[in-house]
Amino acid sequence: MTPTQEIPLQQVDDVVIRFAGDSGDGMQLTGNQFTNTSALMGNDIATFPDYPAEIRAPVGTVFGVSGFQVRFSSNDIHTPGDQPDVLVAMNPAALKVNLADLKEGGTLIVNTGNFGDRDLAKAHYDSNPLDNAEELADKYNYIAIDLNQATLDAVADCGLTNKQALRSKNLLALGMLYYAYSRPFDTTEKWLATKFSKKPEILDANLKALHAGAVIAENSEFFAIKYKVGSAPLAEGTYRNMGGNAALAMGLVAGTQLANLNLFYGSYPITPASDVLHALARYKNYGVTTFQAEDEIAAVCSAIGASWAGSLGVTGTSGPGLALKGEALGLSVMIEQPLIVVNVQRAGPSTGMPTKTEQSDLNQALYGRSGESPLPIVSCSSPGDCFEAAIEAVRIAVTYMTPVILLSDGYIGNGAEPFLIPDISSLPEIKNAFAEEGDTRKPFDRDPKTLARPWIKPGTPGLEHRVGGLEKAEGTGNVSYDAENHERMVLMREAKVAGIADSYKPLEVFGEESGDLVVLGWGSTYGAIRSAVERCHNKGMKVSQVHLRNIWPLPSDLKDVLSKFDKVVLPELNRGQLNRLIRAEYLIDTISLPKIQGKPYGGAELFAHFQKILNA
Repeated sequence: MTPTQEIPLQQVDDVVIRFAGDSGDGMQLTGNQFTNTSALMGNDIATFPDYPAEIRAPVGTVFGVSGFQVRFSSNDIHTPGDQPDVLVAMNPAALKVNLADLKEGGTLIVNTGNFGDRDLAKAHYDSNPLDNAEELADKYNYIAIDLNQATLDAVADCGLTNKQALRSKNLLALGMLYYAYSRPFDTTEKWLATKFSKKPEILDANLKALHAGAVIAENSEFFAIKYKVGSAPLAEGTYRNMGGNAALAMGLVAGTQLANLNLFYGSYPITPASDVLHALARYKNYGVTTFQAEDEIAAVCSAIGASWAGSLGVTGTSGPGLALKGEALGLSVMIEQPLIVVNVQRAGPSTGMPTKTEQSDLNQALYGRSGESPLPIVSCSSPGDCFEAAIEAVRIAVTYMTPVILLSDGYIGNGAEPFLIPDISSLPEIKNAFAEEGDTRKPFDRDPKTLARPWIKPGTPGLEHRVGGLEKAEGTGNVSYDAENHERMVLMREAKVAGIADSYKPLEVFGEESGDLVVLGWGSTYGAIRSAVERCHNKGMKVSQVHLRNIWPLPSDLKDVLSKFDKVVLPELNRGQLNRLIRAEYLIDTISLPKIQGKPYGGAELFAHFQKILNA
């Protein structure tokens, strides 16, 4: 096949593509390759991988649909997009799950090779939806192509079985979209050459499928117009296409380096937090030790032990695992040593929907321990923000000698965006609180400013002491059951955590400092809120945004900031947990916008909510 003729090239600012198919169709790989290529072209990008909740869902069923949405733009963007402009559906189940999201007038590419009677039955179709081709063509730019046969034809001389050859059909689809959106092949070619360097026949097949997709797209005239998306106006510097879990791991390493500490990460594999363990395992040359424990309790206890020995102990989990760590977290509060618990939240309760996103662990982070055991909570707002949030968690844990819960979620952890690699000199210095031999401080003395006790490595001469879960007498550390002493110690630990708010930077308000409406958010709602608020500004609406990194203790200036607006709205991917906290702390009337569908908010969705509230 050879190209026939050039077609018009149209400049566009923003495109959203969703790849959807069975979990074995390589949709995550395809999406990642498109993302990496677009990132290297200078586009701003945002991604939303959507994994099946079932580990081994039956092939071809709606439970097994795997999706990857990528948005690439010549503008500054904050979300992976509300609706796709292009949907690639590899089978009937993928079409059934995703078609309702496709924009009217968008491009629909369907692999007709997987629409046999058995495929339709697995997706619970009574009839073939492709039989209504005219209806699909009226609503979408409908492209029906047998990707299976096209792939077999493209790789016919590679010496592969049909089963092996069909594994390249995702790359043929990728080649079609590279052609349509003027993407170069070299990034994917280099990746394939590295991945399949020892399997030349597989490498050859993948390369042929990739290029065949572009040739088919051109010769068949599937696309009446080719599109080009220019570079985004990003700040000058060196960027990486960074996923949230990887950025969080890098931030933990950077934080411990700034504090001149080794990092110990004890964790038990759990979706969607496991990639933090995988990422940290690559940092051994930075004093990082990773330990895969036999369960969640062993993981957190090993991290507590590491902090006792003089490293920074960190453990990671998701919702159900945080519940299991609750007792050990209470111990960490009592012994007052640094510890970080990373919670990459998912939809619950119990095992819930393990690959779907939610913000429903805030109450558990605030209150999920026995007794009066407050601890600071830090949240990540985007994949790139995970880096700075992790450093903030290290700063608080080490400065105030306390456990810290760092909240991310599946939407952030699995998503990706351009990450500006920071200048090391711009990162904050973190002073650890170690007491050395000859130090005049005693083990249970407190810093008058932070109320933190010194950090003493076991065996430091003259500073030998014991810690444990039993209440201790103030100053001496002796076990005490005295009622008044217990109350003093509870209030002391509470005051130490409350005092952390004095170290925060002033809150930033996006928009006017006062107005009709302020949107208060935390965590992964940041991008959707920012997009919606920008739309409000374009309409002349007096709407502003405040987003919290430090959730507990709440920022000291938060009440004053909120008081300058007529209405306070809180969108959350839960039943309104921060909303209840704000109402309880400040006794102000707020408006909760809860969503618990396992899906993130979209900018257009929130914009509609804000319009309705302002018009009420």
